[in-house]
Amino acid sequence: MHDDRSIVEHRLRRVLRERIQPAVRSSPVPLTIERWDAPGEPVPVADGLSAVYEPAAAGQTWGPAWGTTWFRVTGRVPQEWRGRTVEAVVDLGFDRQMPGFQCEGLVYRPDGEAVKALNPFNDWVRIGDPAAGGEDVLLYVEASSNPVLVEHKPTYEGDRLTSGSEPLYRIGRIDLVVFEAQVWELVQDLEVLGSLMTELAEGDARRWDILRAVERALDAVDLTDIAGTATRARAELAGVLASPANASAHRISAVGHAHIDSAWLWPLRETVRKVARTCSNVVALMDDHPEFVFAMSQAQQLAWIKEHRPEVFAKVKKKIADGQFVPVGGMWVESDTNMVGGEAMARQFLYGKKFFMDEFGIETNEVWLPDSFGYTAAMPQLVKLSGSKWFLTQKISWSQVNKFPHHTFWWEGIDGTRVFTHFPPVDTYNSDLGGAQMAHAARNYREKGRASRSLAPFGWGDGGGGPTREMLARARRLRNLEGSPKVTVEKPSAFFAKAQAEYPDAPVWAGELYLELHRGTYTSQAKTKQGNRHSESLLREAELWSATAAVRVPGYAYPYDDLERIWKTVLLHQFHDILPGSSIAWVHREARETYARVRAELEAITVAAQTALAGEGSLDLVFNASPHERRSVPAGGAAVAGPRTTPPVTVAPRSGGYELANGLLRVTVDARGLVVSAYDIGAQREAVAPGRAANLLQIHPDFPNMWDAWDVDEFYRHNVTDLVELDALELVESTEDRAVIAVSRSFSGSTVVQRLTLRSGAKVLDIETDVDWHETEKFLKAAFPLDVKADRSAAETQFGHVFRATHTNTSWDAAKFEICAHRWIHVEEPGWGAAVVNDSTYGHDVTRTVREDGGQTTTVRLSLLRAPRYPDPATDQGAHRLRFALAPGATVMDAVREGHWINLPERTLPRGAGPVAPLLTVDNDRVVVEAVKLAEDRSGDVIVRLYEAGGGRATAKLATAFPVDSLTETDLLERPLPETAAYEPAPDGTLRLTLRPFQILTLRLTPGS
Repeated sequence: MHDDRSIVEHRLRRVLRERIQPAVRSSPVPLTIERWDAPGEPVPVADGLSAVYEPAAAGQTWGPAWGTTWFRVTGRVPQEWRGRTVEAVVDLGFDRQMPGFQCEGLVYRPDGEAVKALNPFNDWVRIGDPAAGGEDVLLYVEASSNPVLVEHKPTYEGDRLTSGSEPLYRIGRIDLVVFEAQVWELVQDLEVLGSLMTELAEGDARRWDILRAVERALDAVDLTDIAGTATRARAELAGVLASPANASAHRISAVGHAHIDSAWLWPLRETVRKVARTCSNVVALMDDHPEFVFAMSQAQQLAWIKEHRPEVFAKVKKKIADGQFVPVGGMWVESDTNMVGGEAMARQFLYGKKFFMDEFGIETNEVWLPDSFGYTAAMPQLVKLSGSKWFLTQKISWSQVNKFPHHTFWWEGIDGTRVFTHFPPVDTYNSDLGGAQMAHAARNYREKGRASRSLAPFGWGDGGGGPTREMLARARRLRNLEGSPKVTVEKPSAFFAKAQAEYPDAPVWAGELYLELHRGTYTSQAKTKQGNRHSESLLREAELWSATAAVRVPGYAYPYDDLERIWKTVLLHQFHDILPGSSIAWVHREARETYARVRAELEAITVAAQTALAGEGSLDLVFNASPHERRSVPAGGAAVAGPRTTPPVTVAPRSGGYELANGLLRVTVDARGLVVSAYDIGAQREAVAPGRAANLLQIHPDFPNMWDAWDVDEFYRHNVTDLVELDALELVESTEDRAVIAVSRSFSGSTVVQRLTLRSGAKVLDIETDVDWHETEKFLKAAFPLDVKADRSAAETQFGHVFRATHTNTSWDAAKFEICAHRWIHVEEPGWGAAVVNDSTYGHDVTRTVREDGGQTTTVRLSLLRAPRYPDPATDQGAHRLRFALAPGATVMDAVREGHWINLPERTLPRGAGPVAPLLTVDNDRVVVEAVKLAEDRSGDVIVRLYEAGGGRATAKLATAFPVDSLTETDLLERPLPETAAYEPAPDGTLRLTLRPFQILTLRLTPGS
């Protein structure tokens, strides 16, 4: 019996592959091919249509890397095909193994209307159904020759500036064919049943029923007349296809989808075209299949086609109105969530949801992030405050060590907010709806006995064309088929509503969704990360000073349009393959250029606002954009630069090195240029562990098992080189205000110069590090071994912080050997702690060791630079300036302050008239002002976003420097929140606030006259 089954399965595979599938397209007639190779970057459609074409032929090569070739295809439908279904087959040279990662095409009619895309599994264009016979065929194809870059090998093809000029592709068949509908249906029948059959248990009677039916169908096919016998063969399968699923069968909500990375192995400009192609395919498929539902995330991508392909956008908009095309996600892009700052994450929702509402009148409820590399514990509160209800992810299935215990659950964030979350057990966001994947989803589902539903996104992604007619055919057959889960094509909202109703008491997962993979993304492409962090800080400054000037200075115009445009640019670059550093060289080269333009624009906006506020005079004004007062300059205000009022900095030689002191800290730098002591004078406590040295640069080999730019594998720690050799050590500045020691080192092909600075009145040692980096597959760390017994670390995340174990008690703890922190990371034992703060670093690790004296050392390390070779072989090569600081004796709230101060340096404006009072003040440092801006509706209302930063309840008084007519608590979209506490002014005109731990509070203040 076993041999009999094997024979039938092998027979099915061969007959399908060699006879039945080829017979779907009969009577091929070659079409005439002409070509035009566009010079340089892609051209407007009108230019492609009007170009001068030259003869071409099947088998001819075309397309250097990143080039565009236009094909003109002409012919005539034979008269004898009248009444038949006729299609054009256009094979640009596809490899069916890699849809989305190779050449692609978009078909146009002569009037410039986009018809549909061409992809490896979607290489056809419908000509007539039925054909009239004798009609002329004229099609244009805009073909992009994107290089294949998925082999994980170093290549310079990832940038047009360095790619080759040799053609990459060869034209395949371009024919007119008769589409044999019954043969195509037979293929779908046999593929669904064959796939299902192999997934059923060997002893399952259903498996044998299907096998015998398949065998009869194959017997009924005349291999010399497939088209003539296809209907007869299908009749043999009708019975097993009609047998209904069990009442207890798992239920799958199939959602059409085409995950498109907004940049990755292609530049942003190519994503614009990928989106246009995919949307053209989808709307064409909807015309033929009214049951088809397609979900698309990323407002940016729809904004692109609105701008660049308005005729495609018009079709999409109609299908959205019809309910078939469903916007999801609610974010500007599917961003990284580990490294994006708190306010930027809020703006992802603000601008994403606002776009969907403004363009389509739709409130998206599903946050759709299938592919980001782990998910911040701040996300549930942000989801709720955006007006969304549900969260979906897929990427957690990639974790290397621990299998996530739930597929449907309530996810609890750092503030206690919970959001209903689904993690599809199909384990892919590019499902083909084949029997193997559907069976895997049912077997894999971890809620058995408690719930019965899961979601499966289906369609080829990344420009692979999206869902296909074959996938929809599978869905129809699997809707109610014995032995299979029940598959229903429907909207994500339909799934979530039914899943939540079925399983309201789903289990709770508290804290971050840490991905046990891709940990190197916290560090790769340092300049992209630095550009993001600096842009976030500059946007805060520009909005704060512009809002202050708009309220205070008559005639000052708040730069709404410029700020929105810049925000959207920064949000785009937070996409989960740009900010994490996992895109090709072209993407990161353009990102560096973009961030430079953003900096220049934002600094100009900031200076203009500060100048308007300062007036004309002779005073030097110091502006403080930090939410905390510093050096007698109020938070959000400006003061006249004055003399130092804190104890002076002293310097003394010590054994070939130096001792620096300022009354708060005493720091010793030894003859190697290492920090061997950082003494907290007030607490009489040493920060540096005995016998160890801080600010120790260490370098590791870094060659992960796969995914070079994405991963660091734990074994990188097996080898380490301490960089202790010294080129120069000198005291370069010594005044009462500050002392600066310069330390120069060289190693391999690289050099590093560090400036260690102790300032008067500062309880931190500032370290500015200039690295000229020319390493390959190396990992640079900066180590701070601290004399602290800490069982956990606290790392800043959006609107708060997360705790992570420093031990490895469980596999879950051990897997977090590389972690993400924003502006600071803190460790403490009861009564004393220390922090390390930074201005652009995200990757860290924290370990602990037991010393011979019985004490424990907790070592905090910053991950500074990497040098992976794929997908960008020149990752991080060149000059970098990185800033970080050690804060001995710091509490968590000290870390919050120092983190803001290093990221928001004071700005001095000369020739001002006098101090600038803050627009508003808060009297409790635990309540942090995250943003001050004017309302998006341009009403002139002031928006203030605050959060509780310490992890406990906090009360504060909010005072404004302008009269307030009304005050409203809002969501992230600046809409009033229902059922919120009333805020009544105190007798002194201030507003008393009470915040829960890590609560985000957005207030809308209407200025009075």
